[in-house]
Amino acid sequence: MLSREFLIERGYCCGHGCLMCPYIPKHIKGNSVMRKNILIVCALEVETQGHLDDWRPHDVLYTGVGKVNATYSLTKRLSWEGSINQESRKTLVVNYGTAGSRKYKKGELVDCTKFIQRDMDVTGLGFLRGETPFEGDPEHFIIESPEDVFNPIGIRATCGSGDNFVVEKSDYYGEVVDMEAYALSKVCYRYDIPFISFKYITDGADGEANTDWEKNVGKGIVEFKEKVLKELI
Repeated sequence: MLSREFLIERGYCCGHGCLMCPYIPKHIKGNSVMRKNILIVCALEVETQGHLDDWRPHDVLYTGVGKVNATYSLTKRLSWEGSINQESRKTLVVNYGTAGSRKYKKGELVDCTKFIQRDMDVTGLGFLRGETPFEGDPEHFIIESPEDVFNPIGIRATCGSGDNFVVEKSDYYGEVVDMEAYALSKVCYRYDIPFISFKYITDGADGEANTDWEKNVGKGIVEFKEKVLKELI
């Protein structure tokens, strides 16, 4: 029987069903994702209610609210780790957070694999809503997670991120709305690291969104652990 240490040293999964397979998910040929190389990213600790304290503390990042904070915090973390050695480089970034939606029901955990900057609006110059002017990379303004990214839910929703809390229809763009996921996905795109976001729907992105969010903000983390993190252990 091949040891776990040998399989880690090899750096990828052979796909032959090794008993000590350290890769996540197991037994996928060519997969190089291991728990020690996964970063969990959240905006606020109130969203996780202490439930991630048993995860490796160094591999949980709280960014603060909004695209600027998300971009700065994740870029700083990935740049620092990349400067140490190749072994510390993250092979997957998983975002967990709360969101509003007019498509999915409150209390539902959905995965988001397509990301739009919903408050980027330069339609006055002939650009599409969400399109950053004069930017050739990415070629399309929607950033998509890889088809084979770790994803135990499989809904593949579109998330629109913006620096406002959505309570009006005019701010709603995408199937799910939040304030950080697009920024996180773009940083990962630049670093060539797979990214996926799991969002717990707290509100309907409507006039009741503020009270619904406050009431439901801490409720989704248990489901996230059961449906997502459990598969990563």
